[in-house]
Amino acid sequence: MSNTEENFWKAWADPLPEPAPIFFRLYYDEHGSPLYYSMEDLPGNYIEIDADTYRLSSLRVRVIDGKLIHIKPKKTIFKLVPSSDGTPCSLDNVSIVVAHEQPHTKWSLKTNESD
Repeated sequence: MSNTEENFWKAWADPLPEPAPIFFRLYYDEHGSPLYYSMEDLPGNYIEIDADTYRLSSLRVRVIDGKLIHIKPKKTIFKLVPSSDGTPCSLDNVSIVVAHEQPHTKWSLKTNESD
């Protein structure tokens, strides 16, 4: 049996290494405000979270007594604002959408939420 063949059969016989554990963390500051979500072991204050919470990565949360508290905004305000990548509209009327070739102002919807 050749050395290559021996290595092949040895690789099949050796047990696979244990996979590294997967964890999800929310790091927060001294006031409980979120800093960042991570799957790394970093220095700082953190709480363990589930995969769904990690996927959402909401910044409308606080950590109070080691528990994650979701904050619902009291008001949501939508406003059209001029933008470089919005919908092209007539220079005279924001409600008339025009082709990109025509003179236009681009507008996009901005969302502001307050507690």
